[in-house]
Amino acid sequence: MRQLAIISGKGGCGKTTLTAAFSSLSENTVLADCDVDASDLPLILKPQVLKTEDCLGLELASIDLKLCTGCGICRETCRFGAVLENFTINPYSCEGCAVCTVACPENAVSLMPRVSGQVISSITRFGPMAHAKLGTGEEASGKLVTMVRKRAVELADRYSCKLILIDGPPGTGCPVMAAITGTDLVLVLSEPTVSGLHDLKRAVELTSHFRIPTVACINRYDINEKKSLEIEAFCREAGISLLARLPYADITTEAMMEEKTVIEYAAHSRDTGAVEFANIVRNLWAEIEMRLSDSSKKEMYSKTLLDRKP
Repeated sequence: MRQLAIISGKGGCGKTTLTAAFSSLSENTVLADCDVDASDLPLILKPQVLKTEDCLGLELASIDLKLCTGCGICRETCRFGAVLENFTINPYSCEGCAVCTVACPENAVSLMPRVSGQVISSITRFGPMAHAKLGTGEEASGKLVTMVRKRAVELADRYSCKLILIDGPPGTGCPVMAAITGTDLVLVLSEPTVSGLHDLKRAVELTSHFRIPTVACINRYDINEKKSLEIEAFCREAGISLLARLPYADITTEAMMEEKTVIEYAAHSRDTGAVEFANIVRNLWAEIEMRLSDSSKKEMYSKTLLDRKP
């Protein structure tokens, strides 16, 4: 079983658009929407839910008002201000640090499990999908991403799928690490802006650290061709293959509004720009498939960046 993760330095670079497009071009594939803070892939693929499970995150303090004498020690010791005037707990402020349970002279405070979100197993028109819904104000997105990937592997086993397509979270934090760990290939999506190049460098440093083979793609390259050339120069220096340059195109928005992938939308479009955009995505997918099937490409990670490490 092979695993491809699509990531970017920030949100809005087009990860979900590409993941959805790849899902309509691939076969025997499980989709894993690991952008649990903003799970958009279900908006395009309209999955039918098979199973929903709770994800337990940080524990939450709970005060037994039958034992509480109202001394206020818990409120004085809580550095997060989570204990309210009526000696109940503000769930959005409590960090589950347990100081209040130690400080309470009446043993009236205890920690209780807190549901931080749900992991969902579904079926789409392109195959099984694992995705999630993170609760409002919850911070356990890394743990939720790990659960989504586990469910994706289970779905791949159940339906004999050979590939897992991962729509990764933006940035380079804990959820991204959870999304790319153990994958066979990472596609980093970038945009031709100052922050886009900066974020690309950080993403490549991350994949290099974990020694994961990495390729890149520039989205909306024509909004700043000078900056696109800088991104290409960086990729050459870092030893990262730049597989495609996608132009700015309305097809991405139009397809999403019709709940279709860009491949589906272009198949019934008379707009030559939409067809050309879809053909670039097809060629990009062909390049990725070749790399996923070629075990000799295991050393594609950025040796240049690794060599810079002290």
